[in-house]
Amino acid sequence: MGVLAAAMATGLAAPRAEAQTLSAVLEAEIVTLDPHFTPAYITRTFGYMVFDTLFAMDRAGQVKPQMVESWSSSPDGLTWNFTLREGLRWHDGQPVTAADCVASLKRWFTRSALGGRLGAATASVVATDARSFTLTLKQPYGLVLDTLGTTSSPGPFMLPERLANTPGTERIPEIIGSGPFVFRRADHRPGDRMTLRRNAAYVPRPEPADGLAGGKVVKIETLEIRVIPDGATAAAALQSGEIDYMQYAPFDLLGQMERDRRLRVMGFQGLDQFTGHYRTNAASGPFADPAVRRVLLSLVDQGEVMAGMGLTGRYSRTCNAFFICGSPYESDVGTEAMRRPSIEAAREALKQTRYAGEPVIVLVASDLEAPKVSSEILADRLRRAGFTVDLQMMDWASVLARRSRREGWSVFGVHALGVDLHNPLTNSIIGLNCTNATTGGYHCHERLTPLFAAFAAAPDLAARQKIAADIQAIVYEQAIAVPWGQFAQPAAYRAVLRNLPVSAIPLFWSVEK
Repeated sequence: MGVLAAAMATGLAAPRAEAQTLSAVLEAEIVTLDPHFTPAYITRTFGYMVFDTLFAMDRAGQVKPQMVESWSSSPDGLTWNFTLREGLRWHDGQPVTAADCVASLKRWFTRSALGGRLGAATASVVATDARSFTLTLKQPYGLVLDTLGTTSSPGPFMLPERLANTPGTERIPEIIGSGPFVFRRADHRPGDRMTLRRNAAYVPRPEPADGLAGGKVVKIETLEIRVIPDGATAAAALQSGEIDYMQYAPFDLLGQMERDRRLRVMGFQGLDQFTGHYRTNAASGPFADPAVRRVLLSLVDQGEVMAGMGLTGRYSRTCNAFFICGSPYESDVGTEAMRRPSIEAAREALKQTRYAGEPVIVLVASDLEAPKVSSEILADRLRRAGFTVDLQMMDWASVLARRSRREGWSVFGVHALGVDLHNPLTNSIIGLNCTNATTGGYHCHERLTPLFAAFAAAPDLAARQKIAADIQAIVYEQAIAVPWGQFAQPAAYRAVLRNLPVSAIPLFWSVEK
């Protein structure tokens, strides 16, 4: 007797198919599936669902073992031995081996700024048997586990050796992971939806799930990821029950969603919050002069920006700490000028510079709410302080293209997650200092370079905190970037969901419908 017939015969209701499927709208369509190929957040989200990592970060920001069962290091910290958990398998049924992990690390070293630092400090990484490998350093590196468990994108996801041998400049030809969800090409309709299926062979860790760490027990059969680019349309689909989860609830609809008994709004704190910054161009225009850039320190009013986005104190806060508030590297070093923002003070400071009325080109991303509002508010305050402002509206893709040029822009607003910004080595605003500065405004400050190396080699948290404060002092002395606020981009979901992990990176293990 079939399940449905048996249920009818006993008078019990059969499980509804829709109760086994969770439908979600994420921040964007998942276009790049190679988890090493791009730093795009949406690809990182896909990575955590389909692939797995050697270590992972819990809700408290602590790095815990994930694929690794045990590890040890030599007294001098130069030799590290790792053993994988038993029972790990790729989605094609093959066992996960140490050789797979060695090849994956070597590829990731070429794609990640933080991974590249560990790679540069590495003398060798070799498999010693089917489940064990050894990492040997040629110089001290105090962040081995932090690097292997980083959330920085692109993440240190493990691939089968045959795929990991694909050069980092090319995309892997197949999507085969070992994570809690399985991707099949036949379930992907680009521009419409992607369906991920529960990995029935996945062996979760025995401890409870905790952030990205712990036992990833999947309790739904399928995860349907819908493509609905317009936020208002996605919000309507959520309210009608067409979808179950929306990663970015529109700011102007938060109050309405909070009052809807059918919905829940998920706010975030600490490393799960975003921090916004104004990035300045040091290669050309008025902001090539650090004295002119420093005027922004007294000009930017974070409270005004947060209010402009319609965010209340529950979802936002002012924060001058460059490595975000609530992180281990929070500091007030160098922030004196930002504590009392004032148009008048900025106007007086500008008069003390050599600024002669040259246009300040403010790029405004018309299709992204936070960058749009923050940049428009900055443009208004720049005018009131005495700057000549040329405000240029364009989509975000055009902003990215423009910022890669040395001329044609002065400043724009952008935001990133605290899990990336809190560490000096993964902070995208300063991480490319004096190397490939196309994403950071062509800043080059030689004093920062040895501090990055010292941070990586530092033996403990206290030493790293001191170095991070020294880095922050230079960041504000040179006005490389100015923060415009720390805030949550709340998610919204149907009240029928239970045990949905609280995470700014969408996670769908543990959740029940």
